[in-house]
Amino acid sequence: MNTLETVGKVSKPFGREGELIINLYDTFPEEFDKREPLFASIDALAVPLFIEKFERRGHSSALVTFADFDTQERAAELVGLELSLRTDDEEADDDIVYLEDLVGFRATFDGHPLRGEITDYIDSEQNPLFAITAEGREILVPAAEEMISALDIDAREITFVLPEGLLDLYL
Repeated sequence: MNTLETVGKVSKPFGREGELIINLYDTFPEEFDKREPLFASIDALAVPLFIEKFERRGHSSALVTFADFDTQERAAELVGLELSLRTDDEEADDDIVYLEDLVGFRATFDGHPLRGEITDYIDSEQNPLFAITAEGREILVPAAEEMISALDIDAREITFVLPEGLLDLYL
C-alpha cells in the first residue's frame, strides 16, 4: 500500500519563473524518481505537484519548479506548505481519495430527496466541480470537502450538504 510521508516545506520564491526554495527534512530520500509528484495539502486535499526542475542545494534544501506554477504569483501560493512523497508502506491504509475517483458514485443531498450519479469531475484550479446527473438534469456541485457530509467508499455513495438555494437553481 502507499502512504504519504512529509519530506519538506516550501520556504520562499526564488526567481521570476516560478522557482521555489524548499527545505528538505531528514525524511527526504537521497535519490527519488523526479517523475513522481510531491503532494501538498490544499483545502484538505492531497494535491499532486509535478516537478519540472529539481536541483539540490546542499543536504537540506533544493530549488524546485512545479508544472502549472510558472509565475512568481502562482508559485507564491505554495509558500509555507509542507510537501509529501508517496511511499510504500505495507502496514498503512491507503486513505487518499482523489476527486476524479468519485466519478460513478451515487450522489444524495442532505435534506432533499433528489438522487443522482457523479458523471464527471471538472478539474479547474479556481473552482473544481462535480457534474451530477439527477432526474435527467446536470447539476454542478463544487468539489470541496466542506460540501461533502458523508462518503462511503465501499458502497460508492456520497452525500453532499449544499448551501441553501443551490439545488433550486437546477430544479
